[in-house]
Amino acid sequence: MSVLTATNVGQSFGAYDVFSGVSVSVPDGGKIGLVGPNGVGKTTLLMILAGLSQPETGQVHIPRNIRLGYLSQESADAFSGRTHTVYDEMLVVFSDLLKMGEQLQKLETEMSSSQAPEQLLEQYSALQERFEHAGGYDYEQQIKRVLTGLGFLEDTWQQPLDQLSGGQKTRALLARLLLEKPDLLILDEPTNHLDVAAIEWLEGTLRLWDGAVLLVSHDRYFLDRVVDNIWEMNPRGIDQYRGNYSAYLQQRGDRWELKNKQYDALQERLAKEMDFIRRNIAGQRTQMAQGKLSRLAREVEALSLIHI
Repeated sequence: MSVLTATNVGQSFGAYDVFSGVSVSVPDGGKIGLVGPNGVGKTTLLMILAGLSQPETGQVHIPRNIRLGYLSQESADAFSGRTHTVYDEMLVVFSDLLKMGEQLQKLETEMSSSQAPEQLLEQYSALQERFEHAGGYDYEQQIKRVLTGLGFLEDTWQQPLDQLSGGQKTRALLARLLLEKPDLLILDEPTNHLDVAAIEWLEGTLRLWDGAVLLVSHDRYFLDRVVDNIWEMNPRGIDQYRGNYSAYLQQRGDRWELKNKQYDALQERLAKEMDFIRRNIAGQRTQMAQGKLSRLAREVEALSLIHI
């Protein structure tokens, strides 16, 4: 099952075409690294796939039941105007659990104040089962694990969000996204603002992530340890490769070697054909030469596309 599908997506700014022809699909559980030269539009594409920007052409489809989380490169404005603490922001993820916990406490009070009727006991038992199944007894450990993993010392947990640095806000947003556990994580340079220990922790977390991950990173070692597919972006679309970044480099080298052989063989044949055309374009074989010339024009165009 695909958690996201893009069909013929393109984007332009004025007369400038950034990219076009992007048709891709993110499988459930897939770990994908998006690579390409600077300026090719990787961040723009991520924003389109995340639903934060509309493409000039094409469309993006996300199934209705799929939850998506997006981390931009710089998330300094993510918590603008929020004065509650880092820890309180993490608790927002578990608001439904906290409400259930309050209901359980209320029921416990009612049961202790008088002889509890059977109906009240059944209600309490059912709610407690739901609470436990949803992680009601370990969400605090989840928060501690994620905040610690991303480098937040415990004395910063009670720090107001509006007092955090830009890098800390980006890490706080990443922490909240990981706790939310969306079906698809879209991450733009997630290792920015992380030290070595936090990067290693994030690598392990994403490798074991139950959902899908689509990320942009210039850290080839991070890509090697996390992804199982590489999308190489260019102005005409995306070329897909199976495996991590090292596997991608090997496959790309093999593809270019094959293209170069095809290019050299085609050049050799073109030279022979042009020699025939020059010798016969004004003779008895003029029609045949003109036909060859038209066909060569089409092949030269295709050749230029192969060798870009």
